[in-house]
Amino acid sequence: MSCIAIIPARGGSKGILDKNLQPVHGIPLVSRAVRSALSAVTIDTVYVSTDTERIASVAARNGAEVIKRPAEISDDGASSESALLHALDQVPDAEVVVFIQATSPFIDPIDLDSAVRMVRDGRFNSVFSGLGDHGFRWEERDGHFEPVGHDAAKRPRRQELPHRVVETGAFYVFTAKGLRDSGSRFHGRVGCVEVGRREAIEIDTLEDLRLARELAMSAESGGAIGPVDAVVFDFDGVHTDDYVWVDQKGVESVRVSRSDGFGVGLLRDAGLTVLILSKEKNPVVAKRAEKLGVEVLQGVDDKARALDKWAGDNDIDLGRVAYLGNDVNDAPALERVAWPVVVGDAHPDVKVLARVVLRSNGGEGAVRELADMIIRSREDGDD
Repeated sequence: MSCIAIIPARGGSKGILDKNLQPVHGIPLVSRAVRSALSAVTIDTVYVSTDTERIASVAARNGAEVIKRPAEISDDGASSESALLHALDQVPDAEVVVFIQATSPFIDPIDLDSAVRMVRDGRFNSVFSGLGDHGFRWEERDGHFEPVGHDAAKRPRRQELPHRVVETGAFYVFTAKGLRDSGSRFHGRVGCVEVGRREAIEIDTLEDLRLARELAMSAESGGAIGPVDAVVFDFDGVHTDDYVWVDQKGVESVRVSRSDGFGVGLLRDAGLTVLILSKEKNPVVAKRAEKLGVEVLQGVDDKARALDKWAGDNDIDLGRVAYLGNDVNDAPALERVAWPVVVGDAHPDVKVLARVVLRSNGGEGAVRELADMIIRSREDGDD
């Protein structure tokens, strides 16, 4: 039976701006969903249904097919089923559908495969992801709370409670025919794949997003980086320690690391393209870039736009670019690339956007540390 995954990801979101593009450990939520689906052996093709070009571009870059969603089913009142049915109209031969919500950043492909097999072998018509619920539930009624599913006066042991699960919203698997006939993801005999607490996390609020980022940073950090064809550096706070000396005539000077300069040389020798992208327009930046033999763009207020143009002009895929920054003005550029990296003393608001947080601070070997990581990954065959 042919099986497709559909990831509805519209651009509008009232709770969190651009929610489906928010990065968790440097990877946009929609990218994480696509990658989980592509890693499932039972899924043949992954589709992202969206109404925005930006989400479409990110989805395509990660290997998904894109279905353009009409405006009439892209507003706050549109149901998920309307997007699913529209997508199925574009893929009429699909027999099993995996509906994935991008707001669940830790979906395990093994769980997806389990759910698909439960539908394919005929045991169930619909399967959802659930988290085991062993708690005592209470419901507010008329200004007070009453127990749900247990007698508070005769409190049972937890193991004596009925087996219950809470729907996580991460994924649903069902027959395409059942969805078309019933108009609902739930039809016929319904089953459940119980997932872990990490896999059950769903991002609905800014607090959820913060916690997911903290969890991902602690669980997913590693020493490999790549594949990378180009590296873009901020200057102040990356090549320098973000301090500046000013003499009585107003002339500025900075301190840079020879080790960092050697790291840039290693990147160039390995055939990587290197760019310095700086908000400040300062002769010292131009001179340092000249000495390092790399291109420089200065006086850039919109780093994301400048990065997009530079990549387009040089036929560089941002999916194979690492960007090293340190402060909030780097955030839009960090969100554009596959490998957002920050120095050890970066601003907290950009640390949460990074896939890699370096041990070294700006001006104190951070550039060399990143260069060594990239070169080591290429030598190990990760490229």
